Amino acid sequence: MRVSATVAAVTGALALSALAVPAAQATGHGSLASLAPSTSKATPFTGSLPIGETVGDTKITGVVVNGGKDIVVGTTVKKTFTISVSASDPTGIYDGYAALWHGPNSEHPNSTMTPDAEMGTCTATGATTGTCKVTVVADPNENIYSNILAGTWKVWVGAMGNDYDYTIEDAYDTVQVQRASKLTVNAAPEPVKKGKTVTVTGKLSRANWDDLQYHGYTNQAVQLQFRKKNSNTYNTLKTIRSDSTGNLKTTTTATVDGYFRYSFVGTATTPAVKATGDYVDVQ
Repeated sequence: MRVSATVAAVTGALALSALAVPAAQATGHGSLASLAPSTSKATPFTGSLPIGETVGDTKITGVVVNGGKDIVVGTTVKKTFTISVSASDPTGIYDGYAALWHGPNSEHPNSTMTPDAEMGTCTATGATTGTCKVTVVADPNENIYSNILAGTWKVWVGAMGNDYDYTIEDAYDTVQVQRASKLTVNAAPEPVKKGKTVTVTGKLSRANWDDLQYHGYTNQAVQLQFRKKNSNTYNTLKTIRSDSTGNLKTTTTATVDGYFRYSFVGTATTPAVKATGDYVDVQ
């Protein structure tokens, strides 16, 4: 199975470079990337993440991951996003770097998402402050290898001043990494006589990172909603639950022309999703 093979390949497969910041200081400005977690299926575990360390008076003042939004990953397409690191140092900011990790603790992460770049792209925001950005990729074929990785990830972040001072925090913040969801709807018959029954079917599914397919999301509360033909507002008619294969089915009474849709509010591991409304002509 893909899961067992992958898990075996990545058990502890998170390498940490032996290069340390003091060595970087001796040769000039170094890169915080040398201390960040990195993932490679072919590389065995050789160390642990720095839990936290500060040398000098560099301070991290803020971190924004993916514009403050959850990271939603499907089964084939890579999700590219940005992490912004804001920091301060009396001499100004030289570098800011960040990565994400998932696992029981920072010493034994089971997966990471790390930038390819050696340094962040930094912009001075003042004489002593700056904001640095790195680009990170969530790849369902590489670092998002199993459904166990859905949920809360920690943010590893570091900042370095122009005087070589630096600070590192292994769990500065958290972010949700979610399995992409899909929702369909079909209302029938079309057209229908006023006062007759309309049957509304559909399916709620989500990405499965174990086999890279979409499967039904079972036993989830889903709202049946309706909006009149000339209205912009959907109203909830009832709440039903998806069955053992993610399918949805319920009935309602036809009253006026309009659109039926299903709406799912989401969970910690799966984002909210709304089906495109299906129009029914009531005669």
